[in-house]
Amino acid sequence: MQPNEITEVLNRPTSQELLARDVTRLAYVAKDGTPRNVPIAFIWNGSHIVMCTAKNAPKLPSLRANPMVALTIDTEVHPPKILLIRGRAELDVVDGIPEEYLQANGSYQMSAEQRVEWEAEVRSLYDGMVRIVVTPTWAKLIDFETTLPTAVEELARRRAERKGA
Repeated sequence: MQPNEITEVLNRPTSQELLARDVTRLAYVAKDGTPRNVPIAFIWNGSHIVMCTAKNAPKLPSLRANPMVALTIDTEVHPPKILLIRGRAELDVVDGIPEEYLQANGSYQMSAEQRVEWEAEVRSLYDGMVRIVVTPTWAKLIDFETTLPTAVEELARRRAERKGA
């Protein structure tokens, strides 16, 4: 997929709505060769998906060995809106708490007092974190109005051909 095609998909209004959500599902291949899929808070900075995790997270050795990942961001209503992204994860070890972590977790319903307590707890727990920065290399939006899963698109095409024959 060409960069301009990825940009076009990610700039669609529905994609932008999904990219403003709190949680994505990060899929990667574990060290034992089996797939993993974990929910993780994220932010979209306009060109990258940024997630943050503990420096001792089990996913990090796997991502170092194989940085290719897939992300799913979707809604819980019918019909669902689904943004699928594939890309390469780069790992950036940082001291302290990355601003992206605070932003990604900033939309949860907390009072101002709860937010202060949560942030103090986070700062006391982590001496540093790892930023997982994904550059999209492929993207597909499925909204069930203008776009469908590839297999369903093919079935619809075949049905139209049968009806036209």
